[in-house]
Amino acid sequence: MGLRAAIERKIEILEVHGDSALVIYQIRGDWEVKDSKLVKCRDLIAERVKEFNEVTFNYFPLEENQLADAVATLALMFKASKETEIMPIQMSIYETLAHCFSIEEESDGRPWFHDILEYIKNQKYPEQANENDKRTLRRMAIGFVLDWDILYKIGKIKCS
Repeated sequence: MGLRAAIERKIEILEVHGDSALVIYQIRGDWEVKDSKLVKCRDLIAERVKEFNEVTFNYFPLEENQLADAVATLALMFKASKETEIMPIQMSIYETLAHCFSIEEESDGRPWFHDILEYIKNQKYPEQANENDKRTLRRMAIGFVLDWDILYKIGKIKCS
């Protein structure tokens, strides 16, 4: 559909970017296409590519293409017709992670993770903690690990 739109707009030089290594490398001819459904797709693309003076297909790993992936996901969430007016979205790029802006300074001047660190390091609860607070702290502490004096949040490892 993107190629068709570019042809209709009389684009002469086109750069195609994708996060699927399989698709990009098969279209470029770097990898062999074995699936019969994909052969038809590749042949259709090869026909459409002839309409341009120059076309390049570039692979970008998903990790390097997070903004495009987020915008594509957002686009799928809207049902729109030609008559629908969609307000533009303004985005800003910050050097600090977005969730850091939502963390307020603690009133006692300690970092937000102080109680978790103290519990993991010394099995100590805050003085004012009731049983519910202690249970919550134990549950939260399961998601962290202490390496020397550095507290790490345990996360899922994505292997590709």
